[in-house]
Amino acid sequence: MSKPVAIPFETTIHVRDTCLCLHVQRAARALARRFDEALRPLGLTNGQFSLLMSLNRPEPAGLGGVANLLAMDRTTLTAALKPLERRGLLTVAPDPKDGRARVLSLTPDGRALLAQALPIWTREHGKLDDDLDGGAEDLRAGLRAIA
Repeated sequence: MSKPVAIPFETTIHVRDTCLCLHVQRAARALARRFDEALRPLGLTNGQFSLLMSLNRPEPAGLGGVANLLAMDRTTLTAALKPLERRGLLTVAPDPKDGRARVLSLTPDGRALLAQALPIWTREHGKLDDDLDGGAEDLRAGLRAIA
């Protein structure tokens, strides 16, 4: 049996303080909690808001395109759609051009809820931009470069 390798505690501190993945994960969780709390009165999570907003388009959206936009796999997206579909906020239908594919559309109730949610998102996003003290655009650019 090989001797266990001891990693110095200083290395743990270094990784804690410099790991971009850890910092992005922690920030993502904090942002999710912030927007979840803001949208809670409407019965929405931040993920549901993003999903509904991704469907706000003139034509129905293909499942694959929405999954790609939201950086989700199709199985996760399908699971996320179900409660919104049960609430009557969106429809999932066969694609008229390819019956094997599915397209997603907002319902009138979905559009109405999104219209209620948008001012909440706008207000919370403005506070967040203020909290970042002018660094929001640089942060967005950096995150886009990673994605």
